[in-house]
Parts: sequence; structure tokens; C-alpha cells
Amino acid sequence: MLGVMPRDAHLVEIVDAAIADAARRSGAWVACKPGCTPCCLGPFPITQLDALRLRDGLRNLHLQDPARAARVGDRARQSAARLAREFPIDTLGRVLDEDDAAADEPCPALDPATGLCDLYDSRPITCRAFGPAVRWGSDAVGACELCYAGVTGEQIAQCRVEIDPGGLEALLLDELERTAGLSGQTIVAFALTASPTDPDPDPPRVPPRS
Repeated sequence: MLGVMPRDAHLVEIVDAAIADAARRSGAWVACKPGCTPCCLGPFPITQLDALRLRDGLRNLHLQDPARAARVGDRARQSAARLAREFPIDTLGRVLDEDDAAADEPCPALDPATGLCDLYDSRPITCRAFGPAVRWGSDAVGACELCYAGVTGEQIAQCRVEIDPGGLEALLLDELERTAGLSGQTIVAFALTASPTDPDPDPPRVPPRS
């Protein structure tokens, strides 16, 4: 896993540069700004590479700001417990399969007081890619519904850029599976409460509702 992370930093650079290019092309059509949090509500699938990056970010935050890191950890444990209570059987599968599953559940990395991400520099690729118009291979990635108001599809298409033209993420995920046995999807709450070698942790055991 250690060999993957330096190249993950390069992947992040590629993705962030593509997003910056798409934002420049889009100008004022991109409404994303600090404190705008609709995209931070509801669990969403992330990769095991994202999970490693998040855990690394949380470890770094513990060194820089232990109190803030503790709050992130508390929110992650509480979120995982709530999801386990709501979906006691096949929690991860249910959350990922059902569009309306826990739609109002905030991301544990979201600071409710500031509306900012406490793990912003380590956020998943999905978070980085959402907002401006981008492409992933031959597929267009859905832009934030708050952006591009009144803009035509042709205008949006002109703003799109390729987010990972060399397919680096797929290569890193394949290496993670081959070398560390990490594969499949998870969510932020489970990633932040998992051990570094557990790709799909059991959700915490919570008592049934009385």
C-alpha cells in the first residue's frame, strides 16, 4: 500500500488540474463555494484508494489538530452506527444500492459548524470531480445541479475536460487489489472507522430500537 500512495498524490494532482481547467472554462456558471454542502449529504460510494487517502488524512489531522481529528472520528463512528441501525442487514450493500438510503446523512468529514470539509486535502475523487463539467473516459460525469443554471447542453459540453486521461486510478486500484487484497467500494463513515487492512468492515454492532 505504501508504494501506491505517492502515485495517488500524482492522481490527485491530475484530477485537481482537470477540475481547475473545467472551472476556468465554466466561469461564473460554477456555483460551488465554501459552505455549500448539498453534495456532502447522503452516503456515496468511494474506492479503497479513497479510503486509504482519507485515513491518511485523518492521521495527519491528529498530528496537526487532535481536537478536530477527534470530532471527525466521533462523527464517523456515530454515522456508521446510525447506518447500521437503519440497515442492520447488508448495511453497505443497502446504502450503496438504494438511492434514498439515508439521504440526509451528513458526511463525517463535514464540519457542521463551518460547512467546510475537515479532510478536504484528502477527500475522495468523487468529491473532487463533482461540480464542474468533466468526463471520465467516454462518460460525462453529472455536474452539480446548482451549477450551469440556464446553460445549454452544448455549452456545458464545451466546458468538459477529461479527468483522468491516463487511467491512473484504475491502475492503482488494480495494484491495491493484487498487493493488498483491497477491492470493492465503501463509504466515508466506514472508511474512517475501518482498520487500514480491512476493505469492507462490519458496521458497529448497535442494540435494536426499543
